Amino acid sequence: MKNSVKVHAALFVVALIYAANYSISKDVMPRYMGPFGLVLLRIVGATLFFTVLSRLVAPHDRIRGRADNLRAVACGVLGIGLNQLLFFSGLNLTTPINASLIQTITPVVTVLASVVLLGERLTVPRVLGLGMAGMGAALIILGRTPGAAGQNVVLGNLFILLNATAFGLYLVLVMPLMRTYQPFTVLARIFQVGLVLAVPAGWQQVRTPDYASFPPSIWAAIVFMVVCVTILAYLLNNWALKYASPALLGAYIYLQPALAVGIAVALGKDSLTTTKAIQALLIFGGVFLMSRKPRKVTPAVLPLEPAQK
Repeated sequence: MKNSVKVHAALFVVALIYAANYSISKDVMPRYMGPFGLVLLRIVGATLFFTVLSRLVAPHDRIRGRADNLRAVACGVLGIGLNQLLFFSGLNLTTPINASLIQTITPVVTVLASVVLLGERLTVPRVLGLGMAGMGAALIILGRTPGAAGQNVVLGNLFILLNATAFGLYLVLVMPLMRTYQPFTVLARIFQVGLVLAVPAGWQQVRTPDYASFPPSIWAAIVFMVVCVTILAYLLNNWALKYASPALLGAYIYLQPALAVGIAVALGKDSLTTTKAIQALLIFGGVFLMSRKPRKVTPAVLPLEPAQK
């Protein structure tokens, strides 16, 4: 199998895993376990896996220096702790389609963070894209979406927006670490930091459920979230990042909500309306404009002036 085919297969599997997670998680929350309990289970499993794997693959690789260690802590807080706590809190309150559409704001946040932190230019198309994507997200967040009794859908949408923001910042911050150290070393460290946030947040919700009453389907959903969503998706993503272009990654970001919508509608977890389709087009159009790299300005060649005598 050619390497390009493997990259496409890896990115498609990642998109499919994340898309299915929107609907599968709703089967577990909040009836069988609270959102923070699920986060704790996921982070514990991933922390153990990546810590052991980093010791086997790169036993002498360590994150060194005060700056890199502080960056790793920031990545663990934003990309693991806050990212997952906000995501599951939001998904517990909102619908799978709303969550998957709002999550596409992540590339917008990444571009803005690159402008602030890395000095990239903010062009007119990017400003227009920011306005379009922001309008689409605002319409979803503030829209009247029916939810289950006692659910605050608007609050859930806001949590998903904050989740996308935290993850977008994480993608910019983690890049120098991934280029300097072995990826498993970085993943082990940031999951260890995320675990520090997850334990106090999810400990009570892990202790309270009646695990003996869980049907096999719920156990399968929990195993899927720990093994596939948290471990396998990270492994495939990090492998594909070595070969995939930014344009290709962007295409698969757009594929994820499309798959999530199809799965949610097929399973009867949500419904796609004309209003949601228009909101999705606004976000996709805005993200496309924001993701375009600014053209390099070629300096004009001035005619040579004769030497002054």
